[in-house]
Amino acid sequence: MSFYPLIISLFLFQSLANSSQNTTSIGVTIDVNSETGKQHRTAMQIAAQSFNIHYNNQNLVIFFRDSGRNPLQAASVAEELITKEKVKVIIGMETWQEAALVADLGAKFQVPIISFSSPPSVPSSLVQLRWPFLIQMSQNLSAQMNFIADMIHAFNSQKVIVIYEDNPYSSESGMLSLLSEALEKFNLQIEYLLALPPFTSLSDPKGFVLDELLKLLPLKSRVFVVLQASLPMVNHLFREAKKIGLLEKESSWIINEEITSMLENVDKSVLSSMKGVLGIKTNYSTSSSAYTHLQEKFQAENTEKVEFKPGSNVLLAYDSITIVTKALEKMNTNSSSSKTLLQEMLSSDFNGLIGDIRFKERQLSYTPILRVIKVVDNDKKDTELDFWTPKLKFARSLREKTNDGTKEERSNDCLPKKWKIPNDTNPLQVAIPMNPAFDNFVKVSQNQTPTGFCIELFKEIRKILSEQYSGLPYNFIPFSESFDDILLKVKDETYDAIVGDVTILAKRAREVSFTQPYTESGLSLILPAETEDSAWLFMKPFSSVMWIATTGILIYTMIAVWFLEHHLNPEFGGPLKTQISTTLWFAFSSLFFAQKEKINSNSARVVVGVWLFLVFVLTSSYTANLSSLLTVQKLRSDRDIEWLKQNNLSVGCDNTSTFVKDYLIQVYKFSTHQVVEVGDEQDTLDKFKNKKISALFAESPYEKVFLNKYCKEYTSTTAAYKFGGLGFVFQKDDPMAKDFSEAILTLAENGKLKDLENIWLTPSNKCSNNSPSPEETESLTLDKFWGLYVICAATSTICLLLALLKKRLRNHNHYEEADQLPQGSVISESDDDNNNNSQRAIRVGTGLNIENLIKLNKSATFGGRVKEGVRRRNSPKLESISISDEQGDLPHSQSAAMP
Repeated sequence: MSFYPLIISLFLFQSLANSSQNTTSIGVTIDVNSETGKQHRTAMQIAAQSFNIHYNNQNLVIFFRDSGRNPLQAASVAEELITKEKVKVIIGMETWQEAALVADLGAKFQVPIISFSSPPSVPSSLVQLRWPFLIQMSQNLSAQMNFIADMIHAFNSQKVIVIYEDNPYSSESGMLSLLSEALEKFNLQIEYLLALPPFTSLSDPKGFVLDELLKLLPLKSRVFVVLQASLPMVNHLFREAKKIGLLEKESSWIINEEITSMLENVDKSVLSSMKGVLGIKTNYSTSSSAYTHLQEKFQAENTEKVEFKPGSNVLLAYDSITIVTKALEKMNTNSSSSKTLLQEMLSSDFNGLIGDIRFKERQLSYTPILRVIKVVDNDKKDTELDFWTPKLKFARSLREKTNDGTKEERSNDCLPKKWKIPNDTNPLQVAIPMNPAFDNFVKVSQNQTPTGFCIELFKEIRKILSEQYSGLPYNFIPFSESFDDILLKVKDETYDAIVGDVTILAKRAREVSFTQPYTESGLSLILPAETEDSAWLFMKPFSSVMWIATTGILIYTMIAVWFLEHHLNPEFGGPLKTQISTTLWFAFSSLFFAQKEKINSNSARVVVGVWLFLVFVLTSSYTANLSSLLTVQKLRSDRDIEWLKQNNLSVGCDNTSTFVKDYLIQVYKFSTHQVVEVGDEQDTLDKFKNKKISALFAESPYEKVFLNKYCKEYTSTTAAYKFGGLGFVFQKDDPMAKDFSEAILTLAENGKLKDLENIWLTPSNKCSNNSPSPEETESLTLDKFWGLYVICAATSTICLLLALLKKRLRNHNHYEEADQLPQGSVISESDDDNNNNSQRAIRVGTGLNIENLIKLNKSATFGGRVKEGVRRRNSPKLESISISDEQGDLPHSQSAAMP
C-alpha cells in the first residue's frame, strides 16, 4: 500500500509537466508520394525534432496530408487540418493553384499559410489584398529566368527552343512569360515551344516523345531549355533526345533548378545521356552545423545513396519550420493569436540554411546566388562550373581550352572560370607599373603609398563600386616588366587587374578585357624647338594679294589727287616732272600722316579723307600682325616624318610598349637602326641632349605631360594617328571590367575625371600661355579689307567724274557767252573752285572772232585776279591785246600785231 502514494505522485507530476508544455500544431499539404514531397517531409520532421529537443516548454506537432498536386484535394485536406486538428499554420502547396485555394481558407479562418509556390505574373499588392494571411516562401523564378537568358546570350545564340511538360496545376505559363521577358533584354527569340502533355496521360510516352523531338531536327537553333518536367518525363526526354542526336557537341541543353534537384533520382542510363547538360542550383552554405546535421539525417534514411546533398527545395522546407519556431520563441504565451503569429513570422530576420531569411511584401526577399552545374556520368552526378548573381552576371563567357590547346565553343563541355568576388581575406590583386614613362600616371616609392593619375582614378572608381563589391578590398603589386609581359600574367590569373597607362590595342583585347578608355591615345612627334629666321619677315603681315591691292589703290588715289589739284594748286604745279614727284611724295607721306601739301579742292579733300581712313586701318593692322609675328616663336615647319627618314635621323620610342616600335618600323618604314628605345623621362632628355635621338614618338598623353614640363625647349605635332586610348586591364570577360567602365563614364559625366586631368596631366601655368604654332599667326588677306578698298576707289572715281563733268559744262558756257557779246565788251569768268574769286576779262574788238578768243583764254595762265582786255581799233584787223591788273594799274602789257 505504500507504493500507491508514490505512483499517484508520479502520475500527478507527469500531468503537471505535460500541462506546462505549449503544443503547437502545424499542417503540411504536399505530394507525399513524389520524390520532392518525400524530401520535404523528412526535412520538416528533422527541423521539428531539433526544436523539440532544445525547448522543453514547447512541443511542435506536424500533421502531413497528401495533396496529390491537386488544388481541390489540397483545399479539402487543408480545411480538415484547420477544423479538426486545430493547426496554427499550414505549410506546403507546391503549385500556385493549390496555394490560391488554401490561402482562401487561411483568410477565412485567419490561419497563416506558407506556400512553396508563387504567382509569377500577379503583382504582390494584389496578392496581399486578396490573401492577407499568405506568406510566399518560394524561390525567385525571375532570377532563374534571367540566369537562363544570360547563359543563352553567352552561347552567342539568337534563338532558343523551350520544352515543358504541360500540367494544369503547374505555373509553367508564368515561368514562360518571365523567360520571354528575360530573353527580350538580349534581343533573343523563342524559335519553338514544345509543350508535352502530362506524363500520366500518355499511353505510349516513349513513342510520343520521340515523335515530338523529331520535329525539332529541322530547326536552326541548337539551344534547348527544359523549363519544367516531371521525373518520368525527364527520363524519356533525354533518352530519346540522345538517340536522335540532339545531345551532340554542337547542342546546348539547360535545365531549371527543379529538374536539377531530381538528378539524385535519375536512372544511370539517363544520366549518361544527360552528360554535359547545364543546370541551375541555388548557392548556399554547407559549413553550418545545422546543414551537417540535416545531411547526416538524410544520409541515415538513404543508405543506398553514396552521398546525399540536400538541395534548395529541402533547405526551404527546413527553414519554413524554423520560421514558425523562431516566431513561437518571440511570442508571449498569453497572446498567441494567429495575427500575432503572422506578424512575428513576417518579421523574421535570421540566417537560414538557404540564406538570409527576411520578408518584403510577404515574399522572401533574399537575392539568390545561382550556380552553373554540369551533369557528369559518375556517382558525383554533377560538377560546379560558375556563379551567377543578378548584378555581376556570369564570371566569363562559356569557353575553355582543351587539352591540346585548341579553343572550342562547346557549351556542354565548357568549364568556365569562377570569378572571384573580392573580400578581406581574398582582395583584388592589382598590378601597377614600377617604372612608367612618366610618374604623373603612377609613382611608386619605397615605404610610401603609390600616387599618380591612375591611382587616384582607381580610388574614385572604388568609391563608386564600394557598396557593390563590399568595399572592394585590393592589394597593389608593383611590377617592372613590360606591359606585354604583365598582360600575360593577368591572362594566366597571376594578377586580377592592371591599373596603369596601358594602351588599348586589338591584339591585347583578344587576350584580356579593357575598361572604357579614361583618356585618348594617339602617336605624336616631339622635336626640339628650333626657330627659323627670315629677312622678309616684314612682308609677312600682308598676303601678296593684299600688297598688290594696296599698291594699286595708292597709285589710283595719287592720280585722282593730281588731276583734281594740279591746275588750281601751285604746290602741285610746275613742270610735269615736278608734279609727278610732288604727287608721289604726298601719297607716300600720307601713309604716315606726314604730308605737308595743302589741298584746295573740295573734291580732292574728300578723296584724301577716305584714303587716310584706309591708311589708318591698314597701318594699325600691319603693326598688330607684325608685332605678333615678332613675338611668336616661329618654329621650323619642314621637320616631319619624311624629313627624319630622308636624313636618316634616329628617333626614340618608349621601351615599355613594343607596339610603338613595331608601328614605326612596319607602318612608317623606319629602318631598325633608326629606332632607339628610351626609358624614363630623364633618359629621354639625356638622349636628346647627346644627339642620340633627333625626335621622339610618344603617345599623346605622354606628349601632354612631357610638354607640361619642357614646353620652352620642345614642340610637337598634333596627334593624328589614333589608338584605342588608355584603360585598366582585367581578365578576359571579367564582369568587373564592365562595372569599372560604367564608373569611368560616371566620373567623366560629373566632371571628376576632368579635375584629375587638371591636377596630373594638364600643362602648368608656365606653359598654358605658351606661344601658338606658326600656323596660328597668318598673313592678313584681302578678304578682311576689300570693302574699304572698294569705298576708297569708288570715292576717287566719283570725284573724278564730277570734276570732268563740271569742266565740260563750264567750257560749254564760254562758247555761248562769247557769241552773244557786242564789240568792245568784256567777257569775265569767275572760278568757283578757286576761293580767291579771280576773274578774267577779255575785250572783244574788231577782227577777233570767238574761237580765237577761247583759244587765247585757254593758252594763257595767270596768277591772282586779272583782267583781259581786247581792244579793237577802227581797222578791221586786231592790232594789239592788252592785259592789265584788275585794280586799275597795268604794270605790264603784252601787244601783238595781228595781220
